[in-house]
Amino acid sequence: MTSADDEKARRIAAVRSCDRVLSHGKPATMRERLARLAGREGLDGPLDMYGDGIVAELEQRVAGLLGTEEAVWFPTGTMAQQVALRCWAGRTGNPVVGLHPLAHPEVHERGALAALSGLRTVHPTTARRIPDADEVRGMDEPFGTLMLELPLRDAGFVLPTWDELTATVAAARERDAVVHFDGARLWECPPHFGHPLDEIAALADSVYVSFYKSLGGVSGAALAGPADLAAEARTWRHRYGGLVFQQWPAVLAALDGLDHELPRLPEYVAHAKIVAAALRDALAGTGWVRVHPEVPHTHQFQVWLAESPDVLNEAAVRQAEETKTALFGRWAGADVPGVAMTEVTVGASALEWDAAAVADAVADFARFLAGVRADA
Repeated sequence: MTSADDEKARRIAAVRSCDRVLSHGKPATMRERLARLAGREGLDGPLDMYGDGIVAELEQRVAGLLGTEEAVWFPTGTMAQQVALRCWAGRTGNPVVGLHPLAHPEVHERGALAALSGLRTVHPTTARRIPDADEVRGMDEPFGTLMLELPLRDAGFVLPTWDELTATVAAARERDAVVHFDGARLWECPPHFGHPLDEIAALADSVYVSFYKSLGGVSGAALAGPADLAAEARTWRHRYGGLVFQQWPAVLAALDGLDHELPRLPEYVAHAKIVAAALRDALAGTGWVRVHPEVPHTHQFQVWLAESPDVLNEAAVRQAEETKTALFGRWAGADVPGVAMTEVTVGASALEWDAAAVADAVADFARFLAGVRADA
């Protein structure tokens, strides 16, 4: 194994040994995941084959939740969004996609929109937030589709207000563009917007949702929208190699997430505000620190510290190994030299953490951090 593999294995082993885990929860084993799925009802039905059976059941469930005519299962969100954007480009006759430079296709897909579909991207704004209506109206060239990532993960899981979102969508319509939502994490947005999922989805012409980012699934995504778009998306899914023979394990996990995690997301979002405030207060004495957003928009947010990620990761692992408490996940280098960032996800395992528990764990983390610095 490489040193990176060794580091990952050590970190997973350390967190699995913990009694308390703040962010993300304990990593599961294959046996644990299978045991959970085996406990579901209705497992005596036939296996799916090329998208029928339980896959079709999930598609209907998602369409009902989002209030769309249809939804189409995809093995990955990357594929779902590429298909959606190329379909809209064909319909509008314009291959230009307006999106944020921190959006997933720009940062995490190796230029796939241009390489595979011949699409070109333009950026309404470089500010670390969703583009506003004036920025969309002021774009200096025509665009066929405006893609909005809700929330914008790499900017700190940030969301606009409901009025800002509706104004931005209206501005795109004024430019004769269609609107696509990257809703990989749309499931946790209703508390912030004060509107249910179907009303949020109704603002857009199409919506992509993920089944593993917030719902704890194995993999997979869905593209939801009008029936004619769904029919075309199924054709492109086949062309992209996404019409997989059987997908029942991933679909079962997605249904399990809709049953058990989706109803709890508002609770996680509310508790994230408590955790973020406690971390901000407790970390204030450790040096330069930022919790972003200060009041989280969803159940996820960023923590920034002026330290190298290697030092912070070693301190986090030592804390998990020695105290059986995991405070932070993995730290990575940030845009600012000398600063590292980690993402905090507040889920079921974090609900037992009150402000005092966070403060105690931060005090321990500071102690391990000082030890790692002294060893360096």
